[in-house]
Amino acid sequence: MSKVRYLEPLPEPIDVAEFRKVVHSRRSVRNFTNKPIPAETLNDCLNMAMLAPNSSNLQQWEFYLVQSADKKAKLVEACLSQNAAKSAAELIVIVARTKSWREHARLVLEQWPQAQVPKLVKQYYAQLAPFYYWQGPLNSWGMVKKALTTVSGFVRPVPRGPFSQADMKVWAAKSVALAAENLMLALRAHGFDSCPMEGFDEVRVNKILKLPKDAFVVMVIGAGERTPDGVYYPQLRFDQQKFIHRV
Repeated sequence: MSKVRYLEPLPEPIDVAEFRKVVHSRRSVRNFTNKPIPAETLNDCLNMAMLAPNSSNLQQWEFYLVQSADKKAKLVEACLSQNAAKSAAELIVIVARTKSWREHARLVLEQWPQAQVPKLVKQYYAQLAPFYYWQGPLNSWGMVKKALTTVSGFVRPVPRGPFSQADMKVWAAKSVALAAENLMLALRAHGFDSCPMEGFDEVRVNKILKLPKDAFVVMVIGAGERTPDGVYYPQLRFDQQKFIHRV
């Protein structure tokens, strides 16, 4: 019989109808009232965002709450002055990092929530994480890994990447997008709304926030209380059969 690594109590039953209400009522809201989001509510939403699943628990996200009047005005302009940015009570820039993995791997081992770090965990973060996520100067190590993987892949299943800085951006963005969805659902559960914006000048946003070189903006979220006309159009989703493939 295999040894149980960790046993977590089963969660309490969830009210599916209430969760469905949160999901169905989450809309991209383009116009907000001037009602502020209480600081404790916003903090709770951010905490729930950071509970999102993420690759190797390396937590590649950063959240910039743009609250100073000067920076907020500049960010609105960088977001093409769209109404979802102009009227928002809060503007949150969600950023992905491609090089924070090394520091975060160290933090996992330092802050492990049990008295003793399991051997497999130590091995993963001390040895395997650098193997997977370090790409080397000019992607030199990434190219070596790609060649090794191609050969190994002929005989067994193997992870196919990341092998470049471009791959690392995709890797980081996937986890960060999950956190963004958590944040928007949490806002909705608290009675507030949001609009994820891709229409922005990334160069200008980077300058406003003075982001490090490995950071890139995944989306800007406008958040607040929706006005009665805050949703511009009815929701449209294509037929499930177009997207669900049972093979």
